[in-house]
Amino acid sequence: MYLIEKYVTKEILKYFCILLATVVSIYLAVDFFEKIDNFMEAGLPFSKIIRFFYLKIPSIVARIAPVGILLAILVVFGLMNKNNEIIALKSSGVSIYYLLKPVVSIGLFLSILIFLLSELIVPITISKVNRIWNLEVKKRSSVVSKGKNIWIKDNHAIYYITYYNPVNSTIFGVTLNFFDDEFRLTRRIDAKKGVFEKGRWIFYEIIEQKFDKKNNNHRVAFHEEREELFHFLPEDIKRVVKKSEEMNLLELSEYIKNIENEGYDASVYKVDLYAKLSLPFVCFIMCLVGTGVGGRDKRKESLSVSICYGIGIVFFYWVFYSFCLSLGYGEMLTPFVAAWTANFILLCFGLLALLNAE
Repeated sequence: MYLIEKYVTKEILKYFCILLATVVSIYLAVDFFEKIDNFMEAGLPFSKIIRFFYLKIPSIVARIAPVGILLAILVVFGLMNKNNEIIALKSSGVSIYYLLKPVVSIGLFLSILIFLLSELIVPITISKVNRIWNLEVKKRSSVVSKGKNIWIKDNHAIYYITYYNPVNSTIFGVTLNFFDDEFRLTRRIDAKKGVFEKGRWIFYEIIEQKFDKKNNNHRVAFHEEREELFHFLPEDIKRVVKKSEEMNLLELSEYIKNIENEGYDASVYKVDLYAKLSLPFVCFIMCLVGTGVGGRDKRKESLSVSICYGIGIVFFYWVFYSFCLSLGYGEMLTPFVAAWTANFILLCFGLLALLNAE
């Protein structure tokens, strides 16, 4: 019986590595041809381009590992069905639940491995990728982000933003400093928040200070609501804000705590925090689903049909998972529910598939 476990484990890992290498190669090739014009325009050396894509590999592996393990299991069980190995094992008294033992072990191992990869390696590599893209390719050196704080240098102006909420394109704790040709402060605006509406920035609860050095005059004015000239779009700010994927769990937890201590809404980052915990667990669930779907005695079904089942399952899972996260970002679901609902439903489907397979 040990030979059966060893055989199943070996075959699943073999096809998983083949599928993973294939998908990563395709992903990198497509990404390379999409970005090569940007690299050429920026004049980056080939070694830097290779380093850019090399650093993206851990992030890609963490994303597609659940897909790879599901398809690998379906391929292995599909070949076993085609060769009548499943029916032979069942005829010998071997339950589908016995075949589940090595598969579950692989699922748990991959879940832990992907979690460690996402915690220890991906935040470092993705930060370097974003730095190369923003600073060396797109030349956005005038925008600096440290934690939640953002500094922007413009022509005769320096802007400061305490916190940016990407869900509703809102900036908080805004200070706009304007200078003359001799870099002397002429005007300063402090606003509680700014909202991007219809292609313009509207600021609220404004304190405006004007400085006239020649006449030694200083005027202060208050405004409830006012449009101000601010050349940067929400997309520009979003690119430089420190992203959840660039932080591990401890850093993200501390980041959320700091945001909430200053009175800002951290729902977006709470959803991402729970998503960091739920996503690696998908590998384990996909193993259950793959065993249930692939372990059925369907000799008339071709291997391509089983693979199509797997692709369909992955597609609907990712659509529903993304939909739940969007509801969490919009505060229609709690962060925990938003991150784990898709996993729970997929787990129920996997258990039902196992029951039907047996």
